[in-house]
Amino acid sequence: MSDHRIAILPGDGTGREIAVEAQRILDTISNHTNHGFEMTEIPCGGQHYKEHGEEWPEGSYEFCRDEADAIFLGAIGYPGAVLPNGDLAGGSVILGMRSGLDLFANLRPIKLYEGINHKVHGKFRQIWDPEMVDMTILRENTEGLYHSLLRRSADRAQGRPQYEPPEMSFPGLEGKVAYDPRPISEKGTERLVRMAFETAEQRDGAPIDGVSRVSCIDKSNVTRGCQLFRETFSNVATNYPNIESDYGYIDAFMQWLTRTPEHYDVVVCSNMFGDIATDLGAVLQGGMGMAASGNIGTDHAFFEPVHGSAPKHAGLNKVNPIASITSIQLMVEWLGRRNQIDDFKTIGKMIDQSVAEHLKEGKLLTYDLGGNAGCSHVGESIANILATKLSEV
Repeated sequence: MSDHRIAILPGDGTGREIAVEAQRILDTISNHTNHGFEMTEIPCGGQHYKEHGEEWPEGSYEFCRDEADAIFLGAIGYPGAVLPNGDLAGGSVILGMRSGLDLFANLRPIKLYEGINHKVHGKFRQIWDPEMVDMTILRENTEGLYHSLLRRSADRAQGRPQYEPPEMSFPGLEGKVAYDPRPISEKGTERLVRMAFETAEQRDGAPIDGVSRVSCIDKSNVTRGCQLFRETFSNVATNYPNIESDYGYIDAFMQWLTRTPEHYDVVVCSNMFGDIATDLGAVLQGGMGMAASGNIGTDHAFFEPVHGSAPKHAGLNKVNPIASITSIQLMVEWLGRRNQIDDFKTIGKMIDQSVAEHLKEGKLLTYDLGGNAGCSHVGESIANILATKLSEV
């Protein structure tokens, strides 16, 4: 049995509950294949900070960097848990790893499963066609508007003096002024865009026409950083003549994302624009409980549902675990590519199929999808479907 060392960081609030369901999927794979997962749980987050005066135990960052083959994070955020400098307690966990491990790409699949209804005006009904929503958005993950916070968090995670941007003056502004620099580099953009085109090569194209397409979304008509982002995108695109290049401005894209999602195959954005656009994309797939993500670099990766810790729901066995389960799917597929394990691609497809079958049946849905099933009930149902599929191989 081959073993993969997985760091499990449950975090805060409902992150602890959905982490259990993520582990259930890994256990199911272990029990029905020759692939094993050695899981090491690391306490972390805002609540841990309030109780112990630290965001995670000493040596946790080094374990994730040097020992873990992949990392799963539940959620970070606890009421009143703020560091003395005003940063979110737990930031050195999620943000420190993004920057410190150089996880330059945030990969966000936007896929609508059959059986999902959308909550609009307080009522559940199908708004978008499942056959017309299937794209992947890649967001730059280490630069842009969040660069200073990311570097500060990485420094804190590694015990270094924390970075602060240099003082700047702004003509015409008076009184107290706060600012966050927005650096965008050619190197950082190039590696992200290259990953976007490589992702498009592995997909089946846009839902509307089957065309393999990478869309560059920016604000290059206004900002210099976006001008470099678009210029670099165009340069990289010349290496992929069989994939269509597409362009759009972020403000227009926010309309197109909801009105014509079928046009999009792979989308690439800078950090802040991608952060906002992917959360809107989650609405198309049924809400944040359906939104998985991977933070991916050259040598490391961690995977997380993109929703928050929802402390008001903590301990109620209420929240949707599907984003955590599909985040494990992304993890398994990444481990397969990294270690050349061909059947991990098949297992990833089985996880996706298990989620699809569970949702299509429609009997066990959490509150965010219009049902009243518990988190553990949904996780167990999907794990049972997956177990059957694995047993039949």
